[in-house]
Amino acid sequence: MRILHLVIILLSLIVSRGTMADNVYDFSFQKIDGSGELKLSDYKGKLIIVVNTASLCGFTKQYSALESLYKKYKDKGFVIIAVPSNDFGDQEPANDGEIKNFCEVNFNITFPIAQKVNVSGESSHPFFVWTREKLGFLSGPKWNFYKYIITPDGRLIEWYSSMTKPDASKIIKIIEENLP
Repeated sequence: MRILHLVIILLSLIVSRGTMADNVYDFSFQKIDGSGELKLSDYKGKLIIVVNTASLCGFTKQYSALESLYKKYKDKGFVIIAVPSNDFGDQEPANDGEIKNFCEVNFNITFPIAQKVNVSGESSHPFFVWTREKLGFLSGPKWNFYKYIITPDGRLIEWYSSMTKPDASKIIKIIEENLP
């Protein structure tokens, strides 16, 4: 009887939590300029890298490599989406307009940037909850510049921490193997 009771409790928790999204196209962010939604479904059929970012981080210089990757592969069905967050070390205290300006002036960023969100903790954006559920607890951002690679059919296939540079050979290999 006790086991049955535990099973019922577990099932009710699963049902109350809702069904986790099957792929990235179920998620959206708000555009950094406030002009509406940045729907990941708009990138269906493209290889996507989502990166949580911060302007005052030691890894901020990765923006340069991200922009270079974007320019190299964007015409081949590739997109990068930056998702600013102030979750780690108060390294993104700026407002959305200031973040956008910083990215454009300092790194000539041309890829899409979302509005600032939480990427960890209880108020984490649903996309980052999904990444942890799909690839395990360790895949959740523990710092800025975690990278998530999503195939053209919307499957999350890999993640890399801040320590892995965007132009690392293992990332380039995955990009080139998964371009549409």
